[in-house]
Amino acid sequence: MQSIENNACSVHFNENCYTSLNKLLKKNSFSSIFCLVDTNSSQYCLPIFLEKLSTTIKIEIIEIGSGEIFKTIETCSEVWKALSDLGADRKSLLINIGGGVVTDLGGFVASTFKRGIAYVNVPTTLLAMVDASVGGKTGVDLDGLKNQVGVISNGEMVLIDSVFLNTLPANQLKSGYAEILKHGLIDDINYWKLVSNFKSTKFNEIDEIIYQSVLIKNKVVLEDPYENGLRKVLNFGHTLGHAIETYFINSTNLGELLHGEAIVIGMIMESFISNKLKMLTYEDLKTISQSLIEIYGKVSISREYESDIISLLKFDKKNSHGNINFVLLNGIGKPKIDCNVPENLIKEAFKFYNDF
Repeated sequence: MQSIENNACSVHFNENCYTSLNKLLKKNSFSSIFCLVDTNSSQYCLPIFLEKLSTTIKIEIIEIGSGEIFKTIETCSEVWKALSDLGADRKSLLINIGGGVVTDLGGFVASTFKRGIAYVNVPTTLLAMVDASVGGKTGVDLDGLKNQVGVISNGEMVLIDSVFLNTLPANQLKSGYAEILKHGLIDDINYWKLVSNFKSTKFNEIDEIIYQSVLIKNKVVLEDPYENGLRKVLNFGHTLGHAIETYFINSTNLGELLHGEAIVIGMIMESFISNKLKMLTYEDLKTISQSLIEIYGKVSISREYESDIISLLKFDKKNSHGNINFVLLNGIGKPKIDCNVPENLIKEAFKFYNDF
């Protein structure tokens, strides 16, 4: 599969990953290599990765806990200290092997340690392959709020090897697939029709879908690398989705809600808002809602949670001048950024989702 090249950071696939990485290691005189993993990728992915590495440079492993609760400044401090204690310098290379938490946090750690060291992302979840590891966004959560601290800084390369998907449980695969569905909704109605037919998707033949999704994201990022305009379209479903995800993470009495599961709810609710603002036809709203619920089912969101979830919207990164800005749909494949939405319509969106 052909690599996706751009000026900032190239993306390589499957066997090309290791050829490209080994060339990088041979070409550059890195003083040391550090592999950042979490408890899951350490067990299931690191051994596969290390077998493919061809270098005499010393390799150290740094392990963090698994899950969004570890995506914090405190974890960064632990990793910065480990790098320092293990003798990392400005010529060291950090390789982030894991899901979106590892690639987001690891990229931020690398971009700030000694004012910036080189890093490579090796996403091992579907979510990280098609979204989190591509585009140079790095960062961590703050006080339970998603991605409040970070920088946009590209690594040396992104290595996407679909063999790592074999290590994932079904719910993690479906979580990542939500971002693929989002790419269809914001970019191409034909791609949406293809990927929304979930029952026909074979995960052992998913390479082409991953490739197409990375192409879509790469196209947007190339045009707007710092999210001044167009890149905001990638946040469709994320304004409400992130608020719902944050609420579930911070609640002790609610079950686990994965990122993709929350984004699906956000996409349904934001499609409803698009329809109410006469941008999206009811037929398209019905198609989107039925398709997503057929794949993901429904999550119970009690009315008593709604006010707290809505209050979290003020922390969304797209906001400016006190306005909560949504990405909505003018039609499937036709996103519109910086849409202002009244609170009563947001409350109606919760009702629509619960009643659908």
